[in-house]
Amino acid sequence: MNPFPNSVRGAMGIGIVAVAACGDGTPAGRSSTVAADSAGIQIATSDPWTAEARCAVGDEPVLSIGAREGDASRTFFRVRAAARLSDGSVAVVDGSSREVRVFAETGAHLVSMGGRGEGPGEFASPWLLWVLPGDTLWVGDYPPWRFNIFSADGAFVRSVAPEDFSLHTLVPPGGVLDGGSSVNVTQATGGTGGDFATPLKYLVIAHGPDGGVLDTLATLPGKRLGSLPGFAGFVEPLFEASSLVAARSSTVAMTTAREPEVRILDGTFRLRRIIRWSDPDREVTGAQVRAAREDYVARHGGPGSPGWSAGHDAAVSDDRPVADAFPTASDLMIGRDGRLWLKRYARPGREPSWMAFRANGDFHCHFRPGTELTPLEFGAAYLLALHRDDVGVERVVTYQLTRNPG
Repeated sequence: MNPFPNSVRGAMGIGIVAVAACGDGTPAGRSSTVAADSAGIQIATSDPWTAEARCAVGDEPVLSIGAREGDASRTFFRVRAAARLSDGSVAVVDGSSREVRVFAETGAHLVSMGGRGEGPGEFASPWLLWVLPGDTLWVGDYPPWRFNIFSADGAFVRSVAPEDFSLHTLVPPGGVLDGGSSVNVTQATGGTGGDFATPLKYLVIAHGPDGGVLDTLATLPGKRLGSLPGFAGFVEPLFEASSLVAARSSTVAMTTAREPEVRILDGTFRLRRIIRWSDPDREVTGAQVRAAREDYVARHGGPGSPGWSAGHDAAVSDDRPVADAFPTASDLMIGRDGRLWLKRYARPGREPSWMAFRANGDFHCHFRPGTELTPLEFGAAYLLALHRDDVGVERVVTYQLTRNPG
């Protein structure tokens, strides 16, 4: 069954095929093949594994915010999100203090907003952050799902509670477009049966700036769940796929993560482009299953260690189903410059790896941030990321981001 409704689908009669030039130094033969279907929707197809372009960060961050102790404004615990403002300052959502803190380009603390509570401008649990034109900050709070909106100087503006919507999945997060319309993702009512056969269903809903429902954009598959002997809860199959949704500026991106394809909607929620790529060697092998289980035991201490529970036993159980194929992605982000960043689902023993595509669907670069950096925001020439050191201290860092065309 196609998970996309008619408003997100295009008729798939393919028309003229052409080769799109990449422009910025990409070698000949590395660009995407572009086709137009009978509805005028562009379909860009590429083979990233023959492309040599690499993106990389500098040796040292140009900005580092965070400390092990001392100034409370610079001490983070559970950084949820961060975003850059137009003047180069950085807003950070700290989950422990329930605050949004803004820092200058120098790293100096400028202002904090929010705090723990249920009143205007306060947070139960802030999770997500988008910066709109004019440096208006939309901060997602849960539960119930709402947005607290602030100006860059810390003034509370208003709250928006999406209509007929209370349970946000948080993953995938959706996003807020420049005009204040939001794309929110919730789990559809009704269970999966717990038999590892029927995936959860995600409803992707568009809400207006006042929180009113505009449209249901798609119904996407989540993970399959089931139960195992000796464990009262639910567990997903090993290497299970789940859909991803991202929204920013005037773009909405969706993928089921079951096929190497992302569908791109514009600000009116019409399907405009489909980005596809080759993704070989997705078949799961017995060696990869064993490696994943061994890694899990190494990270959690193994049976008999402090904290080991029935849930851990279920995670490494031979009775736990295993997906036939690896998901195509485990994260999806839209950069501030409109590029699409897709985190490839990591095989056991592999470092995190991202791929970037330009707004027109051309492949842009491969990117390996290393194991210590968790990307929070991509810009045209910067990466904003969370860094955790070997003792768990959290820092928000900005690196210059460059591209080597190979």
